[in-house]
Amino acid sequence: MSIGTRERILNSALAAFGMRGYDATSLDDLAADLGITKQAILYHYSSKEHLLTATIDLAVHELGAALSGAANPQARGFDRIEDLVRATFSLAARRPEVLGLVRLVSRQGGVASGKLASAMSVMLGNAVRFVEAEMEAGRFRRLEPRMLLLAVYSAVVGVATEPEVMRALGLEPDLRSLVRARRETIEFLRAALIAD
Repeated sequence: MSIGTRERILNSALAAFGMRGYDATSLDDLAADLGITKQAILYHYSSKEHLLTATIDLAVHELGAALSGAANPQARGFDRIEDLVRATFSLAARRPEVLGLVRLVSRQGGVASGKLASAMSVMLGNAVRFVEAEMEAGRFRRLEPRMLLLAVYSAVVGVATEPEVMRALGLEPDLRSLVRARRETIEFLRAALIAD
C-alpha cells in the first residue's frame, strides 16, 4: 500500500463522516467507495475510531490553515473578523466536509469531541485574546469574550453548514446563496460587535 492510499482513505473518511455522519458510515462503505478492501483501511488505520481521530486532525489542520492564511496579524477591529468569516465561508464552499465534521464531532460529545476541543485550543485561545484586546481598545462592545466567540462560531458555522435549514427557509443551498449568507452574516456580526 502506498502513502497515496492512506491519504485517499483519510480524505474519503473526512468526506463521509463530515457529510453523512460518523455513525452512518461503515468501514465497508468507505472501502466500497474507494474500491479497496476493509482490511486495506485497517492496515492504515487500526479502527474506525483511529480513522476518526485522524480525520479530526486533518479537519482542524485545514481549518487552521484557512484561518491563519486569512488573518492579517496587523488587522484590527472588525476587518480581522470579516477576513476570518470570509475564509470560513470559502472553506465551506471548497471543502464542506471539513466544517461538517467539526460541527458533527462538537455535537456528539465524547472522546472525539474532547480531541477536537484539544486540537482547537490554541486557535481559540488566540481568538479570545484578540477579542479581549479589541474590547479593551473600545473597538468591540464589552461582552464576555468566550460567549461572544461561541455565538460567532455558531452563527458562521451554522449558516455555512446547514443546507437543510436553508431549504426549509426557501433558499437553495448553492454558491449564490452561500455568498449571500456570508454577506448577511458579516453585516449581522458587524452590528453586533462594533462598539457605538
